[in-house]
Amino acid sequence: MKILVCISHVPDTTSKINFTNGDAEFDTNGVQFVINPNDEFGLTRAIWFQEQQGANVTVVNVGGPDTEPTLRKALAIGANEAIRVNAAPKDGFFVATQLAEVIKAGSYDLIIAGKESLDYNGGMVPGMLAAILGYNFVNSCTELKVDGTSATASREIDGGKEIVSTSLPLIIGGQKGLVEEKDLKIPNMRGIMTARTKALTVLEPVNSDSTTKSVKFEKPAPKSAVKLINADNLDELISLLHNEAKVI
Repeated sequence: MKILVCISHVPDTTSKINFTNGDAEFDTNGVQFVINPNDEFGLTRAIWFQEQQGANVTVVNVGGPDTEPTLRKALAIGANEAIRVNAAPKDGFFVATQLAEVIKAGSYDLIIAGKESLDYNGGMVPGMLAAILGYNFVNSCTELKVDGTSATASREIDGGKEIVSTSLPLIIGGQKGLVEEKDLKIPNMRGIMTARTKALTVLEPVNSDSTTKSVKFEKPAPKSAVKLINADNLDELISLLHNEAKVI
């Protein structure tokens, strides 16, 4: 089984976020980047298939040379090889178009992507990929088993979970639950050293129109100061909850 894991290169949540060029562009200065958490769950599940079923695992990213340390970390975790499409990820459709070409060229059986990335939370790429390629698709996937060309997946739905049967080739939008957090793999020294010798192929992008453009970014408004109300003054508390907080 050939598995392709789509990796997003996203800011660590502890990084301080700023914008430049009239708040129209994300400022990467001083920002620490990591593997997108949803993708990390997917990568760990792919490594399980590698260890238990002999799968070959390739990781792919659409991005510039600055994303290669993130791909090298994925290789250190256990992926067999990596691919970088040499282009800035302009929007979800552009990324899906680039990934679709990689998938067609590599004839992958299973494509694991995070259901959304931590930076823009668009949640578009896995579904767009499935539409472009005509592959089966399971989103919000929390469990996956593969037996030959058949697959069984669990996905989160409102109020519970849904179990579906499908077949390969398959695209999933994975998330927390695909593996347990305690099972996430941390690169060891041997993995880091081995990753240096593993293949990292750079591909040039195919022509694709960008259908959206970021006009402006805006940070959430700072939280207002806490108002303390005397415990005996319930009328004022109710008035503030109703008129200012608008929660009652």
